[in-house]
Amino acid sequence: MSIRDANVIILEVGRTVVRAGIGLHELLKTPSIEIPARVGLRRSTLLELAANGDEPTASTSRAPSLFPQTVTPKAAVKDYLVGAGLDEALASGQDVVVSWPFADGDVSDWTQAEAIWKYILFAQLQRRRVQNESPILFSITPGLARDTYERICQVFFERFNVAGFAILERPMAQMYAANSLSGVVVDIGDEVTDITPVYDAFVQHAPRTQVALGIRHCQAYLAHLLRANQSVMNALAPPGAAPAPAALHATLLELVQQLWLGDHIRVPSDGETAAAEDEGVTDIAAIVVAGKERAVIESGMKKKLNTKATVAEQARAREIEALDLITVQFRGHALTIGKERHRFCEPLFDPALLAGLPGAAALNPAAETPLPIQDVVGHVVTQTEVDQRQYIWQGLLVTGDITRHVKGIGVALQSRLASFIVNPDLVTELQPRSIRVLSVPEYYAEYRETGNGYATFLGSSIAAKIIFADPNGRNYVSKADYSYKGPHSIIETTPSLL
Repeated sequence: MSIRDANVIILEVGRTVVRAGIGLHELLKTPSIEIPARVGLRRSTLLELAANGDEPTASTSRAPSLFPQTVTPKAAVKDYLVGAGLDEALASGQDVVVSWPFADGDVSDWTQAEAIWKYILFAQLQRRRVQNESPILFSITPGLARDTYERICQVFFERFNVAGFAILERPMAQMYAANSLSGVVVDIGDEVTDITPVYDAFVQHAPRTQVALGIRHCQAYLAHLLRANQSVMNALAPPGAAPAPAALHATLLELVQQLWLGDHIRVPSDGETAAAEDEGVTDIAAIVVAGKERAVIESGMKKKLNTKATVAEQARAREIEALDLITVQFRGHALTIGKERHRFCEPLFDPALLAGLPGAAALNPAAETPLPIQDVVGHVVTQTEVDQRQYIWQGLLVTGDITRHVKGIGVALQSRLASFIVNPDLVTELQPRSIRVLSVPEYYAEYRETGNGYATFLGSSIAAKIIFADPNGRNYVSKADYSYKGPHSIIETTPSLL
């Protein structure tokens, strides 16, 4: 590994999380740093700034959100708490105003953004500003203004003294991770799902859109379903000692979060479109490459034991499997959860289910029921050029933190999109005939158990190997380029902006 590879930093900036790692290894690694994309300002500091004539402003469009944005123009970088310092302040009960500067997909406050980036580079990755030899590949939400690109570039060169800088749009990085150049990326976030078509390594900005559906909506829905589970309600809200409705809802949300983060949820598809597993000859080479030797051996032993079991034992095993029950430990209780947990993602495909749920007003401040995610994806793809669609449909990639723990979302969405490619009245060579679900290949050993949740980071690492290995530096800004052309140099080295 060259010195340059060892110094390259991958910095992924999402709406609610920032990830980073240093070094490009032969075996690409997952991020070593992962923090919430938030900052905190002590109330006392905020009052001092207000006394000096600096009134903070809040984003009214996100008022009910868990990710508020408070802009304080005169606050300095040093005033903000980030990462561990913010976590400790909140845990100790300090009065801190929390803000999420990237929650709307753009940069709402540059000082807050700089505080986060500074914390990552100097506190977490131990870079030194005076001798900063690290080039940075920076991935961010697509569709930002050129002025935003230039200002980001300016911050990293003038405030952090980086050795080189390049920007990559998140959907393009995600497609690289799935080993494809065309497709549609469905990035499921906490409150918003971004849907972006990509064709021939270029993000199609005009049809790109977002829908106000995300993990919070799924959590609220399953929390509502669990109210019908007597085992759960008897433990958490026993007769005569039931907590207040708001407290019970908060407790159920905590239980739901434990369930999906604990990998206890899968999503059944609406129709059988996934390829069936091969029966017969075992591909030993593929098993070894995928690191599944132990699983195959255990499966074989289980089959042998099952053949020896009595008919009654086999029938009982099938009965238990059909019930699909699990027992989880939660707040000192052993709770039995059934198949209702697999309905977690239903609001993504049918948002009308959210109507009347506790907290529904906060989940949907616009008071308009969003379209189902499959309808939005279908509409987005139909807005692309006709001759591009068959290639875009061959790359359906569902990403987001939810895919690290909940399996089957891509296949479930695939089956619901079938109506968008079946048109008996239009039969041409350009008509798409199938939809292919993409995922991160298993030969990325470090990413086998992470679903598509780290697709942006993986794709950025792949791109960085190519970008920073170019001796002519045509796809990144060097210090010499920045000294000569200034912030505008990032425009000339970013293909998506040309």
